[in-house]
This record gives sequence, structure tokens and C-alpha cells, in this order.
Amino acid sequence: MGQPVILLIKEIYFPVIATIGVPANMLTIVVLCRGKCGLSKCISFYMLAMATADLLVMIINVMVNHIFSYNFPLSFLSHTPVCKSILYLATVALELSIWFTVSFTIDRFAVICCQKFKAKYCTERTVVVVITIFSVLVVLKNVPFFFAYEPQQIIDNMQWGCRSGVAFFSSPIGATFFWFHITCKVCLPFTLIVLFNSLTSRRIIMASRTRKKLRSDKAEEKSDAEIENRRKSIILLFTVSGTFLLVWLTAVVSFVTTGLITPRSYRGDRTNPGYIASESGNMLKFLSSCLNPWIYAATQRKFREDLKKVLKSPCTLILRCIKKISQST
Repeated sequence: MGQPVILLIKEIYFPVIATIGVPANMLTIVVLCRGKCGLSKCISFYMLAMATADLLVMIINVMVNHIFSYNFPLSFLSHTPVCKSILYLATVALELSIWFTVSFTIDRFAVICCQKFKAKYCTERTVVVVITIFSVLVVLKNVPFFFAYEPQQIIDNMQWGCRSGVAFFSSPIGATFFWFHITCKVCLPFTLIVLFNSLTSRRIIMASRTRKKLRSDKAEEKSDAEIENRRKSIILLFTVSGTFLLVWLTAVVSFVTTGLITPRSYRGDRTNPGYIASESGNMLKFLSSCLNPWIYAATQRKFREDLKKVLKSPCTLILRCIKKISQST
């Protein structure tokens, strides 16, 4: 029998999104560092954090874990300590991407719906604090993953591979950690994004109706700059968060219906519908880290213009960006 179709798809899919996602996120970081794409510093910081996390996802999750480790099973990447570290870093990178998207959604909600709170919350210092707190919490929360895996085999006293530790996940502590991990990775982010987007949409609709009633006939003949700026911000917010929800939907549904643990290697039939659904969701969720740069380019005119300048003289601009970052630190 030939190789299962889902495995053939994975062998093509991951190299393709890595080829697209890595340079796209690197260019996004360079453009945002320049600060010439017409966005506020708060939005730029959140987008920079998301682009950095997405780049880590592309490198660690896609390239290292799903391409190199898969295609070179006997390399040093397969040593159990290295394998554990890769799985830990992959989980951290993916969760950082998720929670930076959530924090971006909450920030836009505060700007649009909480005018009194806006001045205190929507500042550069707050953005740095929020990003730092999320980063530290995610790094610490996933430390138990180092104890959740055991060697697949031992050859000449050398531990090879990683597999889910039955003793860990069957223990009360392991089971509690697993459900806590799923809640923080899937349930809570989904709930928060849907909730804050719903509240933001409601506020926008109400504010737009009120503003149209208050504007005079003379003012109506001219374009409303505030409405236009708000419209651009909302398009960016809803496109980013909406895409995130869409590509993660398959992973969520497959987990709910099959009960498979994402990082665990499925030991059954690879033509089983449950396995195919789980792997399809696993592939699609990485697509979110590949799509964001294209969303920025499609929804932000000044971002596109600055991106063109970067592409015309990449080496010079990258060196300037690095110099700017080193001076700021």
C-alpha cells in the first residue's frame, strides 16, 4: 500500500507555508520597525508582537518540528531532550501567537468602546507591559510539558524520540494540566475574541447611527475623517481576528469530536476519519501565522506603500531597522 494521502499533503503543505510565511513575517517586522505605515504606536506594537510570534511559529513549529524532525528522524533533533525542548518551544510560540491576537482584540475594544479607560490603557507602556506579562505567563505555564513526554525508544543507552507519557496524563495532576492547557489555548481565547468583537461591533453600529444623526447636511457632503479612520481600524481588527477564528475552527471541532491531544502522535490507522480531521485542523491552525502579513498588506494602504520601499532596497532598510532597535535598547 502507498503512503496515506494525509501524509502526502503534509509533506507538501508545510514546506509551502514555511516558504511563504517566514519571509512574509520578516518583511512585516521590518516595515513595522520603520514606523512609517500610518498606524498608531499601540497598534504597531501589537502587530509587531504578533508578527514576531508568527515568525517563531513558522520557524519552530513548521520548519523544525514538522519539516526537519519529520524528514530527518535520526538526526540530533530526535534525541529526547532536544525533542522535548522543540515541543515545548513549539507550544510556547503557538500560544504567544494566540494570546497576542487576543490582546490586540482587547486593545481595539478599549479604544472604541471605553473612552474613559482609553487614555490610561492605550499607551505604549501598557502595550509593553501586556505583551511582557502574556509572554512570561505562557513560558511558565507550559513548563510541565518537559515532564509530559517520555522516550519512544532507548538505543545504546541513548534516548530517542518523544511520546506522550501515559503515567503523566493519567495522573490527576497531568489530567488537570491538560484541561487547563486546552482551556488557555482554545476555549478561553475563542470566547474572548468572539465576546470583545461582538461588543465592539455593537458599539460601532450604535456610534455610527448616532454620528449620522448629529452631522449637519453640509458636513455630510464631506468625508468624515473620524469614521474613515475607525473603519480602517475595524477592518484590520475583524479581518485578523475573523481569520484566526476561521482557520482554528477545524482544530477546535476535531478536538471536541475526537478528543485527540494535539501534540500526541496518533498511533492508530492514518486513514481513520478522526486522525484526518485532527491533522487537517493541526495544519490549518498554522495558516493563521502565514496569513497575517497578507491581511496587513490588503487592508492598510500605507503598509503596502512602505512594503514596496522595503522590497526595493531590503538590505539597506534591514540594517537601518537593526540599528534603530539596538539604539532603542
